[in-house]
Amino acid sequence: MADWDLKKLRILRTLHELGTVTATAEALHMTPSAVSQQLTGLAKALGVTLLEAHGRRVRLTDAAQLVLRHAEAVFAQLERADAELLGYLQGEAGQVRVGAFSTAIPALVVPAVQELRRSHPGLSVAVREAEAEAAYELLAEGSVDLALSLAAHAPTPRDPKFSRVALLADPLDVALPAGHPLAAEPGLRLADLAGEPWIFGSSGPWSQITTAACENAGFVPEQAHAAADWSAIWAMVAAGMGVALVPRMAMAGGVGAGRGVRREHSGGGVALRVLHADQPRRHVVAAARRGSEGAPGLARVLAALRQAAAAQPPEEETVQPS
Repeated sequence: MADWDLKKLRILRTLHELGTVTATAEALHMTPSAVSQQLTGLAKALGVTLLEAHGRRVRLTDAAQLVLRHAEAVFAQLERADAELLGYLQGEAGQVRVGAFSTAIPALVVPAVQELRRSHPGLSVAVREAEAEAAYELLAEGSVDLALSLAAHAPTPRDPKFSRVALLADPLDVALPAGHPLAAEPGLRLADLAGEPWIFGSSGPWSQITTAACENAGFVPEQAHAAADWSAIWAMVAAGMGVALVPRMAMAGGVGAGRGVRREHSGGGVALRVLHADQPRRHVVAAARRGSEGAPGLARVLAALRQAAAAQPPEEETVQPS
């Protein structure tokens, strides 16, 4: 029987993910020569060629791809074993580490933690804020046990390393200055705002989401101002400097006026409107390393997050800050 060395298999998987021996060595805190030696040893133990020259780089052979397919199943099974052992040893106790993007923390994570404190006081949740894409990096390296991210910036459901759970389709509402001619327009559509000055981030997920939503509505938004902080966006809208898309979850989560941006930035100057036929949404997902989702603590945190997602406010025709 071949010698399936787990340490060497993890090195092979990392090389497959990062593409070069140098990047693999840096990620695993090894020297490039040590990486090469380990992979040479693995190839010898398995009796197959794992790597082949490709210019100045190397690439995995078909045999290496076959090895990795089976290795992923082994890694998932080991995660399940760890999960079952954790449940046996800790029962209701233990800690689950959650990485989540900023608006998900007040809207989903905090209510989930509050519920768990009541129902499972021995279960601890450690929260780490991370951008949507960075949350998966933390999950892959083992720094968090559960990642809350956006589906558009997450690995595909076919990724063998992760299990994904859909939590919420978060509607995007539009914030307009209160005196704007369209602030009280019946049946407001995103396309109606094609000629408006827009406020959104200069880069990153929110910039991409705003641009994609507007392009789907048939126009490219003119970016008048760049900001990523919801309080800053709300203040500029209130001052009549432009319009902005605002995720419903940000409003419900305690970062807004009346239900989001801090009240000192509302001043009665913003009309928050629900869009209609072209209502854009962003999809929030939770992910765990495949095989670990059966851990009792992790399952309880997921259930609490689903409950928090289900409790998000229903759609409203017009939202005016008090």
